Amino acid sequence: MCRVSRCLVIAAFAAVACNRSGKAASAAAHEPSGNAPSALRQGSVGGQLDHVRPPVPPCLPDQPDPTSGLLMDRAATEYERQRYDRALACSDEAVEIEPRLVPALHYRAASLAALGRLDEARLAFSRALAVDPDDPETLWSASDFYVSKLGADRDALEVGLEYAERGARVAVKRSHHDRDLASRLLVLAAMAENDLGRSRPALAHADQALAERTDEVDALYERGVALYELCRFADAERAFAKMLQEALDDGWAVHYLGLLEERKGDQANAQTLFRRAAELEPTEFKAELATDRRAFQVELDQAIGSLDAADKRALQTVPVEVEDLPSLADLTAVDPPLSPSILGLYRGPSEKESCEASDGPKCRSIVLYRKNLIRFARDAQELSEQVKVTLLHELGHYHGESDERLRARGLE
Repeated sequence: MCRVSRCLVIAAFAAVACNRSGKAASAAAHEPSGNAPSALRQGSVGGQLDHVRPPVPPCLPDQPDPTSGLLMDRAATEYERQRYDRALACSDEAVEIEPRLVPALHYRAASLAALGRLDEARLAFSRALAVDPDDPETLWSASDFYVSKLGADRDALEVGLEYAERGARVAVKRSHHDRDLASRLLVLAAMAENDLGRSRPALAHADQALAERTDEVDALYERGVALYELCRFADAERAFAKMLQEALDDGWAVHYLGLLEERKGDQANAQTLFRRAAELEPTEFKAELATDRRAFQVELDQAIGSLDAADKRALQTVPVEVEDLPSLADLTAVDPPLSPSILGLYRGPSEKESCEASDGPKCRSIVLYRKNLIRFARDAQELSEQVKVTLLHELGHYHGESDERLRARGLE
């Protein structure tokens, strides 16, 4: 499994905001319908001819009548060599001979996914699992496809999670109890749960994966992420340190250790770790925007100034504060805890609810977290946009909107 771009970390930093009395917010951050002949008859631009491909050379040119078994062997070899176009050609030929041959359907789907032909891969995985819903190897590839390649989509994560859990059950029940495959499937389940913001089941899946294989590096990583999201910071630090004993050059684990040092107040060590993570994963970790508290306040003032009149009136009684990072008290005021990477928080009841007498006159407030926001933003323009999105999200909670409704409005 490839930890491509680590959707879950993007998700964590993009979790725009959470209502202290509600759930944590989730990750923030085709082809034309109809058949080709109809499109051509209607004279559409970009019709069937645009999708015509050149002839594909035979998989085994020296074998005039290869068996499906020989074709499958070559498909597996080509796939392992990362020659996915050839693996696809070989599996296609095998499927022509045996349309219900599950390994051929599996390699065909996996090859399409590796080639970036995602819509075709979706259908190909569906076809393979329609023939055999319980083939664990296909379930692993399908889960990896939905979690790793389509993981920014919550529905895709849910599909991938179902495939991973089903595949793990099958792998455990096999006559020889395939521990390696079970562990890899449980890691995918943990990854999906982490990306969905469900850290407790993610931790359970990671622990199950490690029970199958104690040296499963990705399970150690997902376990560390889950512990971090659950605000079990000392346990998370031990988990990432243990992982780095197995994978010294894992930039994401180093980055998380930097976040943990930052929370402890050791800025010098944190910056050392952040620089090391950037050296290991230069495409993942860019230099943070140079935005001090004064510059950030300017961004916030501009965002407030752009609000409509009703929201400006609301802010006359709901102060907006800026903090560098969320306090442990705010994060653990709900169960399960809020993510340490939230971008903002609304404290207090909605406008239609009464404040408790013990809360005092300022029972409502909005807080934006400067370091999380500047770490999330790729450039100054995105920071400006995200400050306003976060502010609107928290005002949505003030107005009584749930995270689900805010997500539907594009405010996550």
